[in-house]
Amino acid sequence: MPILKQINKGRVPVKIYTEDIDSKAIDQLVNIANLPIVHHHIAAMPDVHVGIGATVGSVIPTLRAVIPAAVGVDIGCGMNAVRTSLKAEDLPDNLFTVRREIEKRVPVGFNWHKECVVNRSTINGLDKPLDHILHKHPSIAKMFRTFHHTWHRQLGTLGGGNHFIEICLDESDDVWIMLHSGSRGVGNAIGRYFINLAKKDMQRHKMHLPDANLSYLSEGSDYFDDYVEAVDWAQEYAWINRQQMMKLVVDALQASKQLPDFTLTKKAINCHHNYISQEVHFGENVFVTRKGAIRAGLGELGIIPGSMGAKSYIVEGKGSAAALCSCAHGAGRKMSRTQAKQQFNTQDLNRQTEGVECRKDKGVIDEIPGAYKDIDQVMKNQSDLVTVLHTLKQVVCVKG
Repeated sequence: MPILKQINKGRVPVKIYTEDIDSKAIDQLVNIANLPIVHHHIAAMPDVHVGIGATVGSVIPTLRAVIPAAVGVDIGCGMNAVRTSLKAEDLPDNLFTVRREIEKRVPVGFNWHKECVVNRSTINGLDKPLDHILHKHPSIAKMFRTFHHTWHRQLGTLGGGNHFIEICLDESDDVWIMLHSGSRGVGNAIGRYFINLAKKDMQRHKMHLPDANLSYLSEGSDYFDDYVEAVDWAQEYAWINRQQMMKLVVDALQASKQLPDFTLTKKAINCHHNYISQEVHFGENVFVTRKGAIRAGLGELGIIPGSMGAKSYIVEGKGSAAALCSCAHGAGRKMSRTQAKQQFNTQDLNRQTEGVECRKDKGVIDEIPGAYKDIDQVMKNQSDLVTVLHTLKQVVCVKG
């Protein structure tokens, strides 16, 4: 399906791949489109919805500048998925033990491992560049309580909110493991710190912006290179975090004594959806910020999850230039967490997650499927952007 809406109210156009977008999200997109650093156009994915400053589901190409708040504080947040040799018939009728085994091995919410579970060489590889960042910006560590003692123990942990671990079945009844997480507390501290610096930089230069959260750092400014360095580090951290979590989930399934021996039969797919990448688009080398979007270059594999009661998709990108080689990162929220808690109860949660082994208490009502857009419509709206390779349906969902 082609672009459904184009807005020409800013300095550059906004190309939108859905009709399901509210006025506040449109206002945010126009604000971004008016920034002097934006190149050619902005693309808004089918899951687009209001964010803080920058719209979730937006793809923003910028010339010689970056917007820290557009990346946000969950730097490098993204997905990881692998297919196993297990079939649906290999799963036990009661999956509670499987879920509990995963939850025992992967800390969720605000918890972390008692000891580091990542090998020493990986930690050393992260430690030196982090020390370089902190030497120049020691205040980052002060924003994250017990920073020096916990960042390495948060590797291989889930977090909360919309992060999850799922066991899924595809269209051939093959069993997949899929998970969603980011750079945890350390990425949050890096994000908040540089967002504040960007705001101060704009104030110092008396730049008048439509939203302070769109403050940017330009090449040659005091903090530009340091931010790019810190973001690169946090994105690598998030990548390793997901890899380690996947290993722990595989270990949990093997240790559950509920399943036969199995192997992994498809190479892991690991993709960011809150990140910065240097790419060439429409004749310019640009920084592309994907805030709630994944790269969908020609032949590139990606993961597009639905909500905790809906289908998810393994896709292959078509390399759409108009979409800046991008696609949606999920279903996208259609109501805030507060609205979801007001509108739904645990009975609704039970009904909407029927057949899924997961938490069904009031602590996860804000993640109820009804709070999200229809993933099937999202996929229909981006048929020009990706080809569906596999359709997954979860049978186990672990939430923070």
